[in-house]
Amino acid sequence: MSELAREAAIDRAVEIVDAVAEQTMPVPVREVWVYGDVALGLDPIDRLDVYLTKDILLRDDADREPEFRERLGVEGVGKTVRAAWADEYPEYVRANASGHAAPEQCLAAHLLEASEPIHLEVCNASFEDNVTQRLKGARARGNYKQLLDPRGVCLWAEGQRSDSAVRKLRESELAFPTLSGALETLGMDPAEADEAADAVREYRERQDGRTVRGDVV
Repeated sequence: MSELAREAAIDRAVEIVDAVAEQTMPVPVREVWVYGDVALGLDPIDRLDVYLTKDILLRDDADREPEFRERLGVEGVGKTVRAAWADEYPEYVRANASGHAAPEQCLAAHLLEASEPIHLEVCNASFEDNVTQRLKGARARGNYKQLLDPRGVCLWAEGQRSDSAVRKLRESELAFPTLSGALETLGMDPAEADEAADAVREYRERQDGRTVRGDVV
């Protein structure tokens, strides 16, 4: 597994915020968070975890979908991702297995290099809401590996940057418990929290390069 120096990881997080704030994105993005190891002050970190809260694209330019289908071989441009974005960044258009434009894959292609040790989570729900939803689902299934680490820091929301959050990250001023401790605060008993934290760590250790997960709550 690759490692990323802490300062370089924070710099990359800031670059992602810059891109979201200044460039056309495939879908509207409301929030940018980092979570997990980078929030804890570790140096180096195994992976940089980034969370984007996006809006579902309801109206764009659906009349242009046939044009993009012919030009790029992808369905849904103008419906699920912005036509204006695809005009500007056709090299970043990505499709899911059924051939439809996939917002999370498009965001990953736009914002990240394929070899970077960065995990990108993309969801229509806010970070805190999705932490709760994923926890409920994991407990119901007894499968904890896809839990969302609740130790997060919001760097950008509703068009506003949080310079203080970036400063605190750089100076390692943020105080968070262990992962199991954080899960206990969300209602897990100590034994279950330890089991869940171990499952998350084991899953992360098997990841390499850029990874992305899209979720709808």
